[in-house]
Amino acid sequence: MRASRHLQRIGLAAASAVLAALTYAGPAAAQARLDARYVATLAGLPIGEGSWLITVDEADYSATATGATTGLMRAFTGGYGQTITRGSLHAGKPILSSYTASIHSYKKADEISLKVDGGAVKDLKLDPPAETEAERVPITEATKRGVLDPMTATLIRMPGHGDMMTPEACARTLPVFDGRLRYDLRLAYKRMAEVKADKGYAGPAVVCAVNFTPVAGYIPTRAAIKYLSEQRDMEIWLVPIAGTRVLVPFRAEGPTPIGRAILQATEFVTTATPPKAPEAVKASIQPRERPAKAVVKEAKTP
Repeated sequence: MRASRHLQRIGLAAASAVLAALTYAGPAAAQARLDARYVATLAGLPIGEGSWLITVDEADYSATATGATTGLMRAFTGGYGQTITRGSLHAGKPILSSYTASIHSYKKADEISLKVDGGAVKDLKLDPPAETEAERVPITEATKRGVLDPMTATLIRMPGHGDMMTPEACARTLPVFDGRLRYDLRLAYKRMAEVKADKGYAGPAVVCAVNFTPVAGYIPTRAAIKYLSEQRDMEIWLVPIAGTRVLVPFRAEGPTPIGRAILQATEFVTTATPPKAPEAVKASIQPRERPAKAVVKEAKTP
């Protein structure tokens, strides 16, 4: 169960964990809203479902993911949760993001709130408080610099004006801090595939291998950490938000001790959003507080 929870973090942020810094690609490149729905399976059995709403414009972005367990998993855990991130952009990079996560089950609740300013964690609130066992690798101020919150990390910006669906989409390492665990996700290109949601997107996906490396906040002897660190068969499938140069996960999958875990979009619908008035754009870039299966067909590698 611990391994499954870590995989959910990595898969989506939730489906809490995954991917490169969101940056801004130019005045006309990022004006869109994505409404997506996902289903999660374990060893072929449905265990959860959720939704993901993303909005991107010239100077701001936001993402909200909600999910709940289903089937037998709901009977055992009653799990449900929500993660939200909001951020502002300046000179092509996130300058401030706020992230909250609320995860509940029958027996426990986990509340996280953090702010990242220029890659550094400036405010962190945890309920319950962080555990402090002697064997746990401590989270230091140094390990909280140069990081992304989990939701900002799921938005991959491709620079330039050419084809986004290239191996370069996977050429990155993502430094993620979720409030309790600091880890790196190293992506590497594997192949191209074709995907088709029941509603919305149909087209190519870039498939990246994902390697998990814990940095701080973990106990090295824990079986779940060892298991995830040793895996070389985790994947993330990236597709574009139409009208932007941002890629997001369509599918994430990886092994667990009891079968393969898969998170996959069944709906993936992008709509254009009206551009902001110049005054609103200028103000927004200032730092401030802030169920059916989809069809997947692999394509030959170019």
